[in-house]
Amino acid sequence: MGLIFNKMKEPVFLKETGNAEEQLQQLKNLEPLLNEEGRKIINQDITCLEYGIAGEKNIAFELKNSHMPMYILHDIYLESDDLNAQIDYLVFTRKLCFVIECKNLYGNITIDANGNFVRTMYFGTRKVQEGLYSPITQNVRHLELMKKIKLESTDSIVKKAMVKSAFAAFYQSVVVLANPKTILNDRYAKKEVRNQVIRADQLVKYMKTLNDSSKEASSSDEQLLTWAQSFLTLSRPNDKTYLNKYDQYKIEKNNEEKKESPDSM
Repeated sequence: MGLIFNKMKEPVFLKETGNAEEQLQQLKNLEPLLNEEGRKIINQDITCLEYGIAGEKNIAFELKNSHMPMYILHDIYLESDDLNAQIDYLVFTRKLCFVIECKNLYGNITIDANGNFVRTMYFGTRKVQEGLYSPITQNVRHLELMKKIKLESTDSIVKKAMVKSAFAAFYQSVVVLANPKTILNDRYAKKEVRNQVIRADQLVKYMKTLNDSSKEASSSDEQLLTWAQSFLTLSRPNDKTYLNKYDQYKIEKNNEEKKESPDSM
């Protein structure tokens, strides 16, 4: 059916919820059971998780108000052999799938000529800098796993060949800095790096520009839904627990019951 018969005009979430809120509650429940050192560590993790949740909500807001026909998958977990990936957002537009890595970072971010990410934070008059693992590299690994799983999910030699040859044309990696207070300094970064890192308020414009400029054929409503559902079907529940790291900080409890001796006569 031609695009003239398409009725989809607005974004649709096929999967909107994630497990971050549940994980946050687990950490908060565990915090009182830890010693002082453990509480310091878990409170740092709680703060980071809260930042992450807030960042993903910022992105969800931008996507919901994009007025673009697209399907959105939030918090997708893919697994194959000993490889796995937790993807913040997969966004399927008429021509492209955007693989979004959300970073809601405190402080300002500098990307140098070698693609290194450095965060600068100010605590009063004290300036602290630290290197960050490249979210671009992280997203490249997500894309590689997506391609691997797509190849494994089909027995057709023809379809496998199509995935191998066309995957890069349809899947676009983008890192979104979701903290509106973060200043991004990427003037020395290479163009291919700059093009993959944007602020949340630039996301919709970024997607529209790349989707409109793509030379690929536009998907119909039916094709778009089938495309998005193919990855929703591939997604697996993430049953891994991250609570074991706190076991060494748990306060020892004396489980021995005190026995009352009978009064002597």
